[in-house]
Amino acid sequence: MSQLTLLRTRPTVAGLHGAVASAHPLATQAGMDTLRAGGNAVDAVVATAAALNVVEPYMSGVAGVGFLMLHPAQGETKVLNFSGNTPAAATPGAFTPATQDLGPRACLIPGNVAGWFEALRVHGTRSPRELFSAAIRFAEEGFPLHPLNVRLIEQGLPRLNEAGLAIFGNVPLRLGAALRQPDLARSLLEIADQGADYFYRGPLAHQIADYVQSQGGFLSRADLAGYSPAWESPLHVSYRGCSVRTPPPNCEGLQILQTLRLLEATDLTTLAHNSADYIHLLSEAMKLATADRIRWCGDPMFYSIPVDRLLSDSYVGERRRQIDRRKASRSEGERWLGTRRPDVVAPGQIGGMTTHFAAVDEEGNVASITQSLGNVFGSGVVVPGTGIALNNFVYWTEVDPACPTPNRIHPGRRWSCCMSPVQVFRDGKFWFSIGTPGSYGILQTTVQMLLNIVDFGADPQLAIEAPRFRVWEETRMQIEDRIDPQVRAELAARGHALELVGDYSMLVGGGQSVMVDPESGARLGGADPRRDGYAMAY
Repeated sequence: MSQLTLLRTRPTVAGLHGAVASAHPLATQAGMDTLRAGGNAVDAVVATAAALNVVEPYMSGVAGVGFLMLHPAQGETKVLNFSGNTPAAATPGAFTPATQDLGPRACLIPGNVAGWFEALRVHGTRSPRELFSAAIRFAEEGFPLHPLNVRLIEQGLPRLNEAGLAIFGNVPLRLGAALRQPDLARSLLEIADQGADYFYRGPLAHQIADYVQSQGGFLSRADLAGYSPAWESPLHVSYRGCSVRTPPPNCEGLQILQTLRLLEATDLTTLAHNSADYIHLLSEAMKLATADRIRWCGDPMFYSIPVDRLLSDSYVGERRRQIDRRKASRSEGERWLGTRRPDVVAPGQIGGMTTHFAAVDEEGNVASITQSLGNVFGSGVVVPGTGIALNNFVYWTEVDPACPTPNRIHPGRRWSCCMSPVQVFRDGKFWFSIGTPGSYGILQTTVQMLLNIVDFGADPQLAIEAPRFRVWEETRMQIEDRIDPQVRAELAARGHALELVGDYSMLVGGGQSVMVDPESGARLGGADPRRDGYAMAY
């Protein structure tokens, strides 16, 4: 029985055959329709991914990047890395803070299309045309705006170029207004019919690259033509007898795993869920793991990343002893920002706008994807005539030539990627998948949702809806108003600088989860009311 007691906005959904959870009801429906038609979990997440391109156009799309965590019903869990690479002409000195975030120089080589098609090639059972059909229909016929659509399109309009404003600047920003994207419909149709080559080496690739080059950007035809995703083995730790798995570096899921290792020596249930002692301990563990992630995480093809050492008993024990249970430590923040003050949390000595979705099918295949464009509408560059918005993941790299961390931008390298889908196994069997958007907050929110299930017995929906917090620079902590005022007062007394963000805030993510009940085999799903999350099961 769950030790969490709180009012929830919706029930956990459950069925005996399959479940899908994503950040938008129409995308979830596309995945569910795929399962009902006989498709498997990989088919379902590709259908969901394509639909999200249309109904969450500011979050993710064909010119974004991501990771797939796949657990086949028969076989070993594996990762498909399509997180993008730096264009060959991109060097640290070529950027300013402005061009790193916005405009044609801000995009990495897109990975999503390559990832979707590679997953289908190896594990899919349905044709891309069938799986893209819902997305194409939503783009061509239009779909009605939700409140979050209205809010984020309005927020993103100042970022958009003329081609983007021609699409999103002319739709009435109100609930129920229909947004049509006919150029995107045509692009999706051609990609579905002609395959990934059309996007990376065909006419569409040329159209994208030539436009970027004409605007002073770096992405080239050669960059697109040379891109390919990579199958990898997941990184994992044991926590409370469970195997917790996430993609390896260049994914920053290492921070999630190290945080869990720092916490495992304490019986968290004795602290009471979201008590001052509990939140303080979690936040201090997160700060330590964040410092190590900033110092060490990058592309392992170019750097030696001491993963085994960072997760070892001896190292974790050393770090754990640095936690002061009564006083908030100072953090440098979520990324490298220059030389640290001597009193902030340091790494140990070794000797944005995103979306998450998942599906589980009747056979027991589980697929989880976290993918993104970066900030709202990515780089703000929509390629004219295509409806395609380009990502801005250069923003998540370091462009200061003096930066000492592995995440300094370099031609051909992968960035240190905060998108971190997680799958958890118990007694050798898949138990649940969980993930969230939220930039570097992903690495904190995911831990909190996971602990809600593993330590406190929550179901997926309850685990997602429970109030959360996020730590930033110095002692700043964003915290939802539903946390008890007395708890907040105790945290402030320990030195945490609290910033209330409302009852349900996007600032602490938007999680999605699917689960298999170990006794009945029922497929469960949960989705976050902080965004437009929606889960379905049958």
